[in-house]
Amino acid sequence: MVDASTFWVFGYGSLIWRPGFSFVSAQGAFLCGYHRSLCVYSHRYRGTPKEPGLVFGLVPGGCCEGRAFEISRAHWPEVLEYLRAREGDVYHEENHRLQLADGRFVQALSFIADDTHEQYAGRLDMDAQLALVRDAKGETGTNRDYIINTLEHLSDLGIFDKYLDSLGNKLTDK
Repeated sequence: MVDASTFWVFGYGSLIWRPGFSFVSAQGAFLCGYHRSLCVYSHRYRGTPKEPGLVFGLVPGGCCEGRAFEISRAHWPEVLEYLRAREGDVYHEENHRLQLADGRFVQALSFIADDTHEQYAGRLDMDAQLALVRDAKGETGTNRDYIINTLEHLSDLGIFDKYLDSLGNKLTDK
């Protein structure tokens, strides 16, 4: 039986460490069929149209560990409005089945990168990503800080992302 009194949102990037909305609970979650990828040019939050940064999107293939946020029915309309404004039209809104850390399965709103959008960067090699990320800055800060914050919060949750760890090491010159 589905609990209709709450809704769920899947976070895999900055939503993990800066959700920006009220939630009932949050816990680790696992999404199959998609993986986290630094694949969207940021023209606002972490870059500009002239000097774009890169932000995460979910793309088909593999699995992704992240964080699921439970939202009360009363707060859902304002949370959904906030998320739509925050994510913009670079992502498709889709509902996907997640497995929560406590073992339950829920349907959650997930933002999937739109591979037809002009800001979709696709699969860039690490050197190209580093060239964009190192100096990009937007309304909410530097692109470098976005990557490092995401990496640190994933680590705090016990989530290891080999590629992101390698990228983070290069950004911090380790």
